[in-house]
Amino acid sequence: MKALVYKSTGSWYVVKTHEDKTYNARIKGIFKIDGITTTNPLAVGDEVDIEIENELEDTATITHIYPRHNYVARASPRHKHQRHIIASNLDQALIFATLKDPKTSTGFIDRFLVACEMYHLPAIIVFNKSDLYRKKEMDKFLEIKGVYEAIGYPVLLASVMKNTGIGEVKALLQHKTTLLSGHSGVGKSTLINAIFPELSLKTQEVSGWSGKGLHTTTFAEMFDLPTGGKVIDTPGIRELGLADIERHEVSGYFPEMKRLVNDCQFNNCMHFNEQDCAVKDAVNAGSISTERYVSYLNIVDSLKENKWG
Repeated sequence: MKALVYKSTGSWYVVKTHEDKTYNARIKGIFKIDGITTTNPLAVGDEVDIEIENELEDTATITHIYPRHNYVARASPRHKHQRHIIASNLDQALIFATLKDPKTSTGFIDRFLVACEMYHLPAIIVFNKSDLYRKKEMDKFLEIKGVYEAIGYPVLLASVMKNTGIGEVKALLQHKTTLLSGHSGVGKSTLINAIFPELSLKTQEVSGWSGKGLHTTTFAEMFDLPTGGKVIDTPGIRELGLADIERHEVSGYFPEMKRLVNDCQFNNCMHFNEQDCAVKDAVNAGSISTERYVSYLNIVDSLKENKWG
């Protein structure tokens, strides 16, 4: 019987069949998917086969995992040299950011966008809590919007208080499976609840059958939307360590740099201090954002201590 993984707590999983029947399921044996070593053999969004254990208690065993169309991974927060699959089989990702209370750095946004580019996942940036923005924040928003839209990333402005961007976000979510992510406190769940109050998104402690010791920075949960489609809600991410990437590959996941790499004098150009570097020339000319270039340098530097780098 086929089912989708809606929630993971590390050892138990909530799965739902195509008939909308929900089971608490365990894995049969140890799975390795596509040769990838991860801290979680199963991720929210995975399609699986299950065998019913106890119909009265709604328990089942997961016997097979189907190949993933795509996924988003990060370096495990607890095991830096292992990967953690955040979610799989996605149509798009929405990264929620704010310019105030708390301020989201463009460096964090850029890391998330690199993770999406790695797995061919379209990404949209939603700047939330715009009711808190004064002229300084609005000027910064317009500057950031210009940078990212020039690269090809849609940028929205949203506020529950002002009822801004609500309709646009709702339209984006319909009939798609969407990963929602961002720092804690950016108002992601508040905004989604304003659109779909029946979801009542919130982070709760795990209890009962699902076990103890849930690390809220690690686990995701999928919800069906009443208008069609699904959202995968991820608890706030403090840092996003990139996985499965080497230093020389990073510029290939910056679209504005990828377009220029063949114009560099050296085919292994890292865009640091090399001569005749088309990327550095573009930064100096203002056609590549200095902030984006700094993000690139910081990501490459962070991979020095990473086994993928």
